This record gives sequence, C-alpha cells and structure tokens, in this order.
Amino acid sequence: MAAEPRTPEAVEHAAEAVEHAAEFDPGGMIMHHILDSNEIEIPFFTDFTGKSLHLPEIHLFGQDFSITKLTVMMWIVAVGLLFMFWRAAKRSHEPVPRGFRNFAEIFILYIRDEVARKCIGEKDGDRYLPYLLTTFFFILGCNLLGLIPGGATATGAISVTATLALISFLVTQMAGIRNYGLGGHIKNLVPHGLPKAILPIIIPVEILGMFTKPFALAIRLFANMTAGHVVILSLVSFVFILKTPFVAIGTVPFSLFIGVLELLVAVIQAFIFTMLTALFIGMSAHPAH
Repeated sequence: MAAEPRTPEAVEHAAEAVEHAAEFDPGGMIMHHILDSNEIEIPFFTDFTGKSLHLPEIHLFGQDFSITKLTVMMWIVAVGLLFMFWRAAKRSHEPVPRGFRNFAEIFILYIRDEVARKCIGEKDGDRYLPYLLTTFFFILGCNLLGLIPGGATATGAISVTATLALISFLVTQMAGIRNYGLGGHIKNLVPHGLPKAILPIIIPVEILGMFTKPFALAIRLFANMTAGHVVILSLVSFVFILKTPFVAIGTVPFSLFIGVLELLVAVIQAFIFTMLTALFIGMSAHPAH
C-alpha cells in the first residue's frame, strides 16, 4: 500500500507537535520531583536507558495499598537506623565511643538533658525519651535521604508529616491520661481558676488549640522540606527557560548554597518537631494550674 502524501499543513502540524514535546516544562519537572510515584529513578541507569524501577501495585478490598517511592524511602531509613543503632549498642561496653555511636550520643544526650527533661521533667522525660529519639532520628533520616541523588524526601509529603503529627497527638493525650486519668485530663484542658463567665469562650478555644498543635507540626515540617527542593529546582530551571548558559553563572552557585543550607534545615526541622512534641507532652503531663 502506497503511503499517503503529506500536505504542508500536516508537516507543519507534526513539526509543531515535536517542538511542543521538546519544550521544557519547569512546573511538571518540579512536581515530578516532589510528588510521590510508583516508580524510582535510579541515578545514571535511568539517565542513559530512560527506564525506571517500577514498584508493585497492590489493590485489596477496593483500596490501594501500592508500594510507592516514599514508602521505600521510609523503609530504607527505618532499616538503616535499626542496623546502625544495633551496631552502636554492641559497642556500648567500649569506654570511648567511636563511629556512629559517637555521632548519635551527641544528639541523644542533648535531647535527653535539654529537651526531654526540661520540657517534661526528669522522671517523665526519661519515660518518653525513646519516642522522642525515634521521632528525631527518623525525621532526620528522611530529610537527609531526600538530598541524595536518586532519593526522595518522605517528610515532603503531607500524608507522612500528618501521620507523624497524629502519633505525637496521641502520645500527648496519653501522657495526660496516664497522670490524671481521663476525667482529670479533660478538666486540665482548661486552666483552673478562671471566672465561669468566660468558660464558654475559653473551652472551645482550648479544644481547638488541642488540634491545631499537631496540625501546625505537620504543616511546618511539610512546608520547610518541600520549599528547599522547589527553590533549587526553580533556580536550575532558569537555565533551560532562558536558554542561555550565562544564567548558570549565578543560579548554579546559589543552588549549591541552598543545597548546603538544606543540610542545616534538615537537622533543624527534625529538632523543632521533637522539641515541640516534648513541649506538648510536658504541657499535658504537667499542666499549669
């Protein structure tokens, strides 16, 4: 069968389609890097072959239980922390700490002495120290893994930060219930000694504040970890948008500066989340009367 002759209009339309497909889409590129997906891009391998590692999709009872990129990142952090702390625990008999144990003890002692015990109290602080340390190192690991090529920032997803904030909320409420019982904890939500005339205003405000605290934790961590990636990708995009290498003279060094700054932000945000969680637990376990 002879091929149909192409009209000038068809050729022009095909050329426009190719040019449109080749156009750089900064918004799509940024969203591709910060959103979750069912595939993982492997550095160098994906660049040369164009193929990514596709993750299994699981659907049970009409629900999507598929393994995603961020799920794998959290698994890597969890397994890595378990292995490193197991190795550090095996060396606990050594008089001089070294390696990861030396690095971890700096944070462990600081969170114990300056965060847990000061915000919750010495007795209750040691009780909730394992949870606070787990929260800190897990968030720190997720934050740092997103800075490695091929990695992704799990704490840049609102679903992950909301789950962490929900766990913090439950631990906070359990701290008050443990010390005062359910009835006493509910009474302690409102400061004592207030005039009864303003209780109809204070009670809704205090109940709303009980839920806004974990909401603020989730949004703060999510926004800070997402913002850094968006800024770096936006700066790099200027080179392709303006189509001139001279822009790279300013954008590339500044992107490197933001990347180094993100290392500091990763530690700070993990510490802030842990410190505020300890503060909320202390306010619930030892409310001001």
